[in-house]
Amino acid sequence: MKLFIDTANVDEIRTAMSWGVLDGVTTNPSLIAKEKRDYKETVKEICAIVPGPVSAEVLSTDYDGMLEEAREWSKVAKNVVVKIPLLPDGIKVVKQLTLEDIKTNVTLVFSVNQAVLAAKAGATYVSPFVGRIDDIGGNGMLLVEEILTTFMNYDLDTEVIVASVRNGRHIVDSLMMGAHIATIPFKILQGMFKHPLTDIGIERFLADYKAAMDG
Repeated sequence: MKLFIDTANVDEIRTAMSWGVLDGVTTNPSLIAKEKRDYKETVKEICAIVPGPVSAEVLSTDYDGMLEEAREWSKVAKNVVVKIPLLPDGIKVVKQLTLEDIKTNVTLVFSVNQAVLAAKAGATYVSPFVGRIDDIGGNGMLLVEEILTTFMNYDLDTEVIVASVRNGRHIVDSLMMGAHIATIPFKILQGMFKHPLTDIGIERFLADYKAAMDG
């Protein structure tokens, strides 16, 4: 499974890249707004740091607006993937962008039916938001499992990005289900290193070494 980071913070991205485990980045207008920086310049900088896919989202919701923005994003860098919301006009845009060989990530997916529409239109990626489904009492990871099974049944090439990841369990479940990608906030990605037994083991090794040297 590929690991993406879900952030627009350049320092977090540089740190994750230094670990040698980062495959890509997803951003959105909300994440960019938190950084209080220019949207396009921030994405351009991220694309220069990360060689893998970098998702940048359109702000329009009508066909002409989304298509124009998508074409502009595709010129920013070779590794830009255009995020398109799951709307009727959005799916039409995805179909056109597929014909133009522009990669897309269909976002705000909350059902198998929506995911199938995106895949049929030729989306490169589809992003089910598991945390938001859990928030309303649903089972986000069950949706991921159903999408993966559907795509396998019909040999659809669209990759599934597990999005709105809220905890380490979401990551483990994604791995067990065979999800293609999980996009993870920095704190949760950082938390993948942590286990109390690892900390105890390091402390014990160091204590044993010090005792041996002192003796």
